[in-house]
Amino acid sequence: MTTGNAIPATTQHRPGLSCIPATIASPGVKGVVLLIAILAGFITPFDGSAVNIALPVIGAEFHMDAIALSWVSTAYLLASAIFLVPFGKIADIYGRKRVFLIGIGIFAAASFVMTLVESSGMLIMIRVLQGIGSSMIFGTAVAILTSVFPPGERGKALGIYITAVYIGLSIGPFLGGILTEHFGWRSIFYINVPISILAIALILWKLKAEWADCRNEPFDGAGSVMYALSIVAVMLGFTTLPDPAGIMLIVAGVCCAVIFIRYEHKREFPVLETRLFTSSRVFAYSNLAALINYSATYAVSFLLSLYLQYSRGFSPVLAGLTLVAAPVMQAVVSPFSGKLSDRIDPGVIASIGMGLSAFGLFLLAFIDDMTPLWYIIGALVLIGTGFGFFTSPNTNAIMCAVEKKYYGVASGIVGTMRLLGQMLSMGIATMIFAVVIGHVEITPEYYPAIARSVQYAFILFTIFCVIGVYASLQRAHTGKPGE
Repeated sequence: MTTGNAIPATTQHRPGLSCIPATIASPGVKGVVLLIAILAGFITPFDGSAVNIALPVIGAEFHMDAIALSWVSTAYLLASAIFLVPFGKIADIYGRKRVFLIGIGIFAAASFVMTLVESSGMLIMIRVLQGIGSSMIFGTAVAILTSVFPPGERGKALGIYITAVYIGLSIGPFLGGILTEHFGWRSIFYINVPISILAIALILWKLKAEWADCRNEPFDGAGSVMYALSIVAVMLGFTTLPDPAGIMLIVAGVCCAVIFIRYEHKREFPVLETRLFTSSRVFAYSNLAALINYSATYAVSFLLSLYLQYSRGFSPVLAGLTLVAAPVMQAVVSPFSGKLSDRIDPGVIASIGMGLSAFGLFLLAFIDDMTPLWYIIGALVLIGTGFGFFTSPNTNAIMCAVEKKYYGVASGIVGTMRLLGQMLSMGIATMIFAVVIGHVEITPEYYPAIARSVQYAFILFTIFCVIGVYASLQRAHTGKPGE
């Protein structure tokens, strides 16, 4: 349904459905939507990057080993990935604004509760709740932006949105370090609450339109369960390696994923529109490139946070200040690359970006206890620049490759590739810790093993990123988006 804030344009029909008209938003609505997306795009990455800096302090308070510490981040990612695709579909059916509003409310409430936790188990449980709220936010934010901005303006809007994400990533390590060192790690989560409340107020006050392009379409509950089981099995398998049970869980998860894909391909109304992958080469390879890129880069801040604070003895503030280099470059480059992707083939820009990230990861594979700080910062600058050139054009390519009625699903898939990649990245880091260090509390005698684990991880991530460059180059020339 639409109101005075949206002007009906063309109507898209699908047999058996009551799909609402596509809309052309007024300039005022565009501005409000962009502002809300910026706020939402800021708080979730800020939360994640700030928490990574606080992990050594959290681990000391709750006597957690390296694998348990990784679950502080992984639990959030796992919950987000499980619910992202289902909520993307629910948003298409019941309204993207409605799902976004509920999600940011859940995220705010969970952030407040995080300041009250008294055990590692409770902390990880609330991180799961935060992840559920985050899935509702990311499952709809890009879809709403794509709904109100036409193709000629879409790349710029996505670039601004992704810049907000990178600003959150940029401020997170430094501000998180300051807050952790002077006010305790719980203070990190207070920041999410007022920003979330502001976004909620703007939605209720200014945003009257709703976007739900496929009302009355049935929801695929069975597919959602299979999807969740496959992800949970794989991630639990990573954390229990090298135990044989870990291998069995990973194999079971992969088998469940294959069954899920075959099941979804036959469904008339699937929770995950797998036919989008087979019908569009650009869509398929752009999503594969995103999956690989996030797999290769997400755990960088987690690994370097442990390396800098354990192996090098950095304070949380100095470690956070060092890690700022990558997201700052992402924030600087992203608006330019997003705007550029409105005029030049996004695949070319994204491939160049991934190549730069691969080189930066290759440099980090050689760090040790004597590596100069400028070397680490230089590698992070390369990774951040490459990521900035990759993300906006790649997202633009994905969203321009689908029909308007699939924006919610495509937005969910974009977020899913990001989260699955991030989970795989953390899973690889966790697996390396499990093999090299084991389930032991981190004490000075294990610091050399931490540094060795970090080197092994960056070697694997470099290989991943090189493969990602190849995948990115495989997509066909797209021309100007929207044509």
